[in-house]
Amino acid sequence: MITPHGGKLINRIFSEEEKKSLQNKISELKKIKLNKRQISDIEMIGIGGYSPLEGFMTKKDYESVIHTMKLSNGIIWSIPITLAVNHETADKLEIEEDILLVNQENVPVSVLHLEEKYFYDKELEAEKIYLTKDIQHPGVAYLYSQEDVYLAGKLNVIEKPVRHKFNEYYLIPDETRKIFEKNKWQTIVGFQTRNPVHRAHEYIQKCALEIFDGLFLHPIVGETKGDDIPAEIRMKCYEVLIEKYYPKDRVVLGINPSSMRYAGPREAIFHALIRKNYGCTHFIVGRDHAGVGNYYGTYDAQNIFLKFSSEEIGITPLFFEHTFYCIKCQSIASSKTCPHSKENHVILSGTTVRKMLQEGTEPPVEFTRPEIAQILIDSIKNKK
Repeated sequence: MITPHGGKLINRIFSEEEKKSLQNKISELKKIKLNKRQISDIEMIGIGGYSPLEGFMTKKDYESVIHTMKLSNGIIWSIPITLAVNHETADKLEIEEDILLVNQENVPVSVLHLEEKYFYDKELEAEKIYLTKDIQHPGVAYLYSQEDVYLAGKLNVIEKPVRHKFNEYYLIPDETRKIFEKNKWQTIVGFQTRNPVHRAHEYIQKCALEIFDGLFLHPIVGETKGDDIPAEIRMKCYEVLIEKYYPKDRVVLGINPSSMRYAGPREAIFHALIRKNYGCTHFIVGRDHAGVGNYYGTYDAQNIFLKFSSEEIGITPLFFEHTFYCIKCQSIASSKTCPHSKENHVILSGTTVRKMLQEGTEPPVEFTRPEIAQILIDSIKNKK
């Protein structure tokens, strides 16, 4: 089994004994209310999805990640994991103090062991992480909306969250690793998506299944853009696809609780490291992975992996060209396998597909399975 990133799978969930001890002092702790992205980051730290992170980044680690895509100890890490608060809140907190982190309903989620408070440069972070300072970029917009002080320190999650949606698919890294071992899989391919699955996705996934032991489908269910398809709809699409078109004994479907940043190349590295922690040996990096708008070049998310050695990353990226249905080939193909002109290629933009679905028109079977199209059409009807 592949080694977790940094050499050890982190577990920052309180034991039962620690939870009992916490109950005696919980009413005395200062509280900070969190948004959904912050909660998803805490969850991923707690279950080991962000190994080797044990909490929110110190200034030293944060600056190292910003400038070098590595933690201060030299381990690759491409996205800052931070907790922002306002000046007034930060001024009331003491270093080495335990802080209770709660959700929007004031339910305790975690305890932060405060190590440091520091200011940061939003424009610099935007430029380094998102490669743009444009407020129209959703990641930049979120960053600029944050407060001005970062809190750093290790944290403990009070308990593994209960998922009312997708609970059967809520597999933490320790659990997926056990499943892969039980299946005797030596090579596992991870697939990341925030979009409904279509035939090009299916083609890429099945190409990987021809070579490797198992496929781990791991769609994001944390925060995404407002116009992205909701997670429950995407999960229905995967359930139907696995039921009808995949070998069930070679596929595992699980949810990824983290939130999208839309950071393109840097987020591709981030997503690969997360899947490494879940036990994947390989990770599919497609065209414009984790991109948005026109902020990144078509294959920037693949080229960024060339900056690091395979030993540094520890998980092998699989690079796929842009794929399409070719009328003459009568199959899904790419520029590597198809000799025909673009006039023969069925390529539908997201805008075109959304318009067809809103009108109740099924996209062609060359683009998506009819069962998937119907789920998407029904979801749009139910919205109206």
